[in-house]
Amino acid sequence: MAAFAMASVSGFAQNAAPRSGRRVQELPPADVNILASYYSQTGDHSPVTGGVGTEELTDVTPTVIVNVPLDTVTNLLVNFGMDFYSSASTDKIDFNVSSASSSDMRAHINVGLSRRNSLSRVTKSITIGGSTEYDYQSVSLAGSWAKESRDGNREVSFAGQVFYDTWTLIYPQELRGNGPWVDTNKRQSFNLSATVSQVINKRLQVSLTADAVYQTGLLSTPFHRVYVQEQEEALVEQLPDSRLKFPVGLRANYYLSDLLTARMFYRFYVDDWGMVGNTLEVETPFKMGPFFSIYPFYRFHTQTAADYFAPYKEHALSQEFYTSDYDLSDLSSHKVGIGVRYSPLFGVAKFGLPFTRNDTKLKSIELRASQYWRSDGLKAFLISTDLGFTIPSE
Repeated sequence: MAAFAMASVSGFAQNAAPRSGRRVQELPPADVNILASYYSQTGDHSPVTGGVGTEELTDVTPTVIVNVPLDTVTNLLVNFGMDFYSSASTDKIDFNVSSASSSDMRAHINVGLSRRNSLSRVTKSITIGGSTEYDYQSVSLAGSWAKESRDGNREVSFAGQVFYDTWTLIYPQELRGNGPWVDTNKRQSFNLSATVSQVINKRLQVSLTADAVYQTGLLSTPFHRVYVQEQEEALVEQLPDSRLKFPVGLRANYYLSDLLTARMFYRFYVDDWGMVGNTLEVETPFKMGPFFSIYPFYRFHTQTAADYFAPYKEHALSQEFYTSDYDLSDLSSHKVGIGVRYSPLFGVAKFGLPFTRNDTKLKSIELRASQYWRSDGLKAFLISTDLGFTIPSE
């Protein structure tokens, strides 16, 4: 689901009273971003029913991101959100209409600390997180290290993240009690990332990111059906218990004029399941005035099918691995949309909050809407908003 890039957000901080003529450096304000999105999709290739059937789904996602400056070099970042979804597809796990799987809520939280050493120009961070929904729980641990060049024109960063996931094994209703379909209900994911950012000149800035992702454990979905040529009864989706992914991304921001900027992104993806993908994104913010901007954007993606994908009734019973999930199929997709942002110099509005002496400022309002469609017939609409606040330190 598309959403805004994570913005810095922050809570409350207090300065100690100055001692005997000693000046205490004032902390930067806390930033708070309140985000919300609505997503709706339709399609007729649901993996729950073997690659045929409705993919109708709606999802509402509120998120709050808070960045608290604990002192002049240390920040606390909290990201909390929920997904409220309704899915006609997962409702087909059971045969009865409006079963427990027809709708659900997912909650997630990440808490991180970052600290910058001004002398060495090194920033380190650590983050812990977790999420839960009716059939899935996950905990994660992440860390990063970044160093800026002396002139501030270059930065090199490295990051790592580990996920530990546990599934509740829910099989299609008619296949329950037929024996264990999978060997484990655990999954682990290990992500490594390296990024180099460089200011080329006054107009051009680029960054290159390379990732390596290794997953092991339960990589199939227990309630995805697969239908084979030799029989009418469904099987449960089977996929290898490991996967290696290698994405590489190149980002470039080019300042065309005081009114227009071009943001471009290209990503190449390959994995050991036989998938190769290419993604291209273009966004062109246009300033309509000193405080108001509008930015159309477009994304094109194409990928080859995984070795284990085939449509409904095209798998053979002799195959070891099989899926009819069209997310793993040979496809292309388009996403087109527009965003608007209003960010006046002195904020949109000011208001007081309990227990604070200073005014809280609504500093910006952003709204995005996009339409998505892909070659297998799936279509989606997304609208999202971002309200940015600052809370001055006491």
